[in-house]
Amino acid sequence: MNRRWIPTMMRPLRVLLTGMVLVIGLGACAGIEVEQYRAEKPVLDLRQFFSGTLVGWGMFQDRSGKVIKRFHVVIDARWEGRRGTLDERFTWSDGAAGGNPPRRVWTLTDHGDGRYTGTAGDVVGEARGEAAGNALRWRYVLALPVDGRIIEVDFDDWMFLVDDKLMLNRSIMSKYGFRLGEVTLSLARRAP
Repeated sequence: MNRRWIPTMMRPLRVLLTGMVLVIGLGACAGIEVEQYRAEKPVLDLRQFFSGTLVGWGMFQDRSGKVIKRFHVVIDARWEGRRGTLDERFTWSDGAAGGNPPRRVWTLTDHGDGRYTGTAGDVVGEARGEAAGNALRWRYVLALPVDGRIIEVDFDDWMFLVDDKLMLNRSIMSKYGFRLGEVTLSLARRAP
């Protein structure tokens, strides 16, 4: 049997695998870090912005960009020292069909130096956040009900303070590194 054709057949597979490793490696190196926003103003003070009542409007888009759901959220936020509570109440465009929560309560801890952690009933483990300048990067795993079962989805939230009354939030949802969709949200502080 002539085995010289085996290395010839393997060459395209080797090239493909090498290319995939390079793309994954470059993608991992190309990530944006929150530290890049250190000089941006106004400086985000999470305890100051998330204090009192906030209102927000947002949408969920699937990976193709199609808007799947819209929502409105009212957040009652308060802090006692370094511990904060964000009580989020959602109204979904489809009446909360598909298991979307009508409410999520976050418990946050300010660890100083721009580092935060948080927990909520549908968050797996602990969320971790880092703030610099006008930005906060908030990462966590959310247990989402999908078709009668629970799927754990990675969230990579970026929040940007526009001014003392407005914040923009963009969140990428992924599973096993594959992008599932995106949530866009604007949050405004209510006047006292």
